[in-house]
Amino acid sequence: MNGVIFDFDGVLGDSEPLSWAAWIAVLGSHGIEVTEEDIAACTGTTSSFTHAHFAKQAPLPDYPDVLAAVDRHRQSAYPTELRAFPDAANAVQALAMVGVPLGVASSSSRMNLDIKLDVLGLGRYFDVTVAGDEVARGKPEPDIYLEVIAQLGIDPGRSVAVEDTGIGADAAAAAGLRTVIVKRMDLPTGLHPVVSEVDPDMLLLWLGRL
Repeated sequence: MNGVIFDFDGVLGDSEPLSWAAWIAVLGSHGIEVTEEDIAACTGTTSSFTHAHFAKQAPLPDYPDVLAAVDRHRQSAYPTELRAFPDAANAVQALAMVGVPLGVASSSSRMNLDIKLDVLGLGRYFDVTVAGDEVARGKPEPDIYLEVIAQLGIDPGRSVAVEDTGIGADAAAAAGLRTVIVKRMDLPTGLHPVVSEVDPDMLLLWLGRL
């Protein structure tokens, strides 16, 4: 059986700007200025990686305290400011209509992932969702994709992952998935195929269903 696994942030939902606004506010209160290089290094990784990255620059409170402050900022913004990317939302609905098994592999925490899926009304289309705090190692390690593959019961060699960063695409490829990056931001993409939008016909073609 084949299927499609989507990253969430930057692929399904335009949540990266909200997340970075939260990190910038919290880190700024501790005297840390976030640069474009910082954003490129941390986007697509886990919150714990991001905390460790900035803790090298200046003293920070412990990770749970920083994460709680960041979550308060971004969770307050989700209900009114979070938007789905129309191309991805349309692709998810089109694939679900023809019975393609669908999963989400997100570095977000379970709490944040559930909130975002609920706000966008996309949760009902996915057979499996796995969050970053539900696996031992975050992207670029393949753990989260391996877990989604196992729960979906799909053949990774006949399935596709949709990512927006080279870090995420490396994780998907390491799990044996055919991987494509949708270019939303000016972030490193590595050697993976890049497209400008999520096209359901393209995905169906890659799945051998067209």
